Amino acid sequence: MLQIDALPAFSDNYIWLLQDTTQKRCAVVDPGDAAPVLDWLNQHPDWVLSDILVTHHHFDHVGGVEQLYEKTGAKVWGPALENIPARHVALNDNDQINVLGHEFKVFLVPGHTLGHIAYYHADASAPLLFSGDTLFAAGCGRLFEGTPDQMHHSLSRLAALPAHTAVYCTHEYTLSNLRFAVAVEPKNPHIAARMAQVTAWRAEGKISLPSSIALELLTNPFLRVNETSVKEKADEWSKQDNDSPSAVFASLRSKKDTF
Repeated sequence: MLQIDALPAFSDNYIWLLQDTTQKRCAVVDPGDAAPVLDWLNQHPDWVLSDILVTHHHFDHVGGVEQLYEKTGAKVWGPALENIPARHVALNDNDQINVLGHEFKVFLVPGHTLGHIAYYHADASAPLLFSGDTLFAAGCGRLFEGTPDQMHHSLSRLAALPAHTAVYCTHEYTLSNLRFAVAVEPKNPHIAARMAQVTAWRAEGKISLPSSIALELLTNPFLRVNETSVKEKADEWSKQDNDSPSAVFASLRSKKDTF
């Protein structure tokens, strides 16, 4: 089983560090800054960085890739449809890769960017997902390049994964996302409970991740667009009848952009 830790970067990014403790080999996901990874490697001089996984091309996810490759020779995996520095292997939808002896499936999940991918490890007892900036804890990424239809489809695909899938996104946005979720569904007890828990965690300096697909289905408005209460709020905000789940999503995402 992989050990996974978060290396904080910038103001609210996490670089996920995957560790094979038997072989003392590690991999990182979306290293926007090389420094936190190099600091960890300096503190663990008998460890080897073997792989770098990239979800999309934004600088806060790829800024450290080239330096890490030059220092370690790690293999760089990234989306085929985007320009990723130092990339060795270009990944397409449904590709299967092996990292640290574990199989990962690649999902193309456009919306935040057009070529964004996610990495899914289908372990029966502990499946996990590295979702980048597509699915956040209680939220989703902004639509910088894709359409609402694309993002809704991408999120629906991730929402269909096993409920106990651990979700490792790349930003500590959970509290602000939950504030929006409360505005969408003020009577949702699961959102209220999660807000209280995450508020306490952050006050103690604890991170709010990973999440799970089950928790997202209960508390993430962008995965709950089929709920009557969510549609009603979207209709109220957009002053129109949003006649499809994708239209409800578009209304919510537009509101979140200015919330």
